[in-house]
Amino acid sequence: MSISSIGRNQNVYQNRSLYTKQNQNLRRNFQQLSSGKRINSAADDAAGLAIATKLLSQKNGYDVGLRNAATSQDMVNVAEGGLSKISDSLQRMRELSIQASNTAIYGDDDREAIQQEIDQLKGYISDAAKNTQFNNMNVLDGSMKNSHVASNPDGGGMDINMPDAVLSNLGIADFDVTGDFDISQIDSALEKVSSARSGLGAAYNRLGHTMNYNSYASYNVTASQSRLEDLDYAGAVSDMKKNSLLQEYRIMMQKKQQEQFGTVNRLFQF
Repeated sequence: MSISSIGRNQNVYQNRSLYTKQNQNLRRNFQQLSSGKRINSAADDAAGLAIATKLLSQKNGYDVGLRNAATSQDMVNVAEGGLSKISDSLQRMRELSIQASNTAIYGDDDREAIQQEIDQLKGYISDAAKNTQFNNMNVLDGSMKNSHVASNPDGGGMDINMPDAVLSNLGIADFDVTGDFDISQIDSALEKVSSARSGLGAAYNRLGHTMNYNSYASYNVTASQSRLEDLDYAGAVSDMKKNSLLQEYRIMMQKKQQEQFGTVNRLFQF
């Protein structure tokens, strides 16, 4: 084998290695530009990918927690609306009770007529307590006490004490103005309903603060993930052009070397 042949082979191998490396760089550039991400596989940045994956899980957790809190606010609104109507009915029952207390004007027949309206109101309260639903679940019959709201990214959160507004819990199941009765029973029931509404209002506001925090936290975590994972397009385009020019230059130089070796070989043949 001639000296020129050995030198030519060494240069061919060297150029082929450089060409392969440059080709890999270009392929990585195209992949990053097409996906918009700096990290497309663990080979691109193993540590960065691990951190970005954790941040993505945390961000998704905040987003789901925000949706859970918003849905729970809707549930609280439904329950509070039902309690509002129950409170209206209790206020009317109290008015009728005071009216029935006026024995100077109303007799037994009148109190029986008043009781008929009270019974209708009690029936409405009972229906509202047993049939006020959210997602096919009763929210005013005491079956949803200590309802958990998974508002945190790890599944934790807060508990909402949904009220029990059935007649027996309000203490007016046997309220009857045709016999001996005590208006304080109605007052006690109103106090329970008002207390439950206050609790729901506080829970609603807390859920609102949780939603604001989750939204802010999700934004910041997303920004951190983006800095790790997303592509700097300006830098990537510049890098691709550089690698493309280097590849063209190496191909051109390889052709030039081949031409020079060919000329040297022809001289040796003389």
